[in-house]
Amino acid sequence: MGVAVFTGWSLNAPRRPGLDYAFTPFETRADFEDLRFTAADGVRLAGWWLDRPDSDLVIVCAHGHRGSKSDCLGLGTGLWRAGHTVILFDFRGNGESGDGPQSLSHHEQLDLRAAIDLARQRRPDAKIAVVAFSMGAATAILEGATDPRVAAFMLDSPFATMGDVVANAFRRYRLPTPLLPLADLVNQLRYGYGYGQVRPLDVIADLAPRPILLMHGTNDRVIPYDHARHLADAAGPACELITFEGADHCGGYFMDRPAYIDQVDRFLRRA
Repeated sequence: MGVAVFTGWSLNAPRRPGLDYAFTPFETRADFEDLRFTAADGVRLAGWWLDRPDSDLVIVCAHGHRGSKSDCLGLGTGLWRAGHTVILFDFRGNGESGDGPQSLSHHEQLDLRAAIDLARQRRPDAKIAVVAFSMGAATAILEGATDPRVAAFMLDSPFATMGDVVANAFRRYRLPTPLLPLADLVNQLRYGYGYGQVRPLDVIADLAPRPILLMHGTNDRVIPYDHARHLADAAGPACELITFEGADHCGGYFMDRPAYIDQVDRFLRRA
């Protein structure tokens, strides 16, 4: 039982760093505006608006589990310098956003939807694209499947199913996998959702015919590369899979930062 309870806590319980220092667009010499907005369930969210008034595209960047908007500064400001308007925001319980029910891509769909709402309100005539990593990328698939406002998706290292992510973590830490059903039950009872409700694999086909750029490293220890193959197969011809040989989780950007930014920029301009 202890392993199951700890698994639920590690996935869902609020945890913040002891020091709340973080880099902002100031460090990258990018012009920005602080954002404050609210998810549908009342959770207060924080973000940054990097404006390009002449841009016909607004890019919403979504970070990974236990991350923050600062994690996306390199790519976000790179895309801003390429001429795009960019929103960077913190999911609930992270960065400068308020606390609220947390999860692995379940409750966070409300936060991404609120950021998309904000993009549409500020630029009603612009296209909207989502650029996202890990949990944020899985959240983008789940939200995008029912949100036609998103015109294109750049997804770095999303998972195919939550159950497989937890199972992989059990194997990594040499925990007994027969406890997975119990961990799922504890998750449902304490946090209000089950692993079976978080399956991007089941809905990624609903993103079509909108273009998808899927990126994944072959040495990903958190979300194995097989997840990318399964997602690409399910997505169909609208999906392009870029593989980073030897890269760990979300490591493609760090292999060649300028090339990565250029690749994402070119994809978004074609979309």
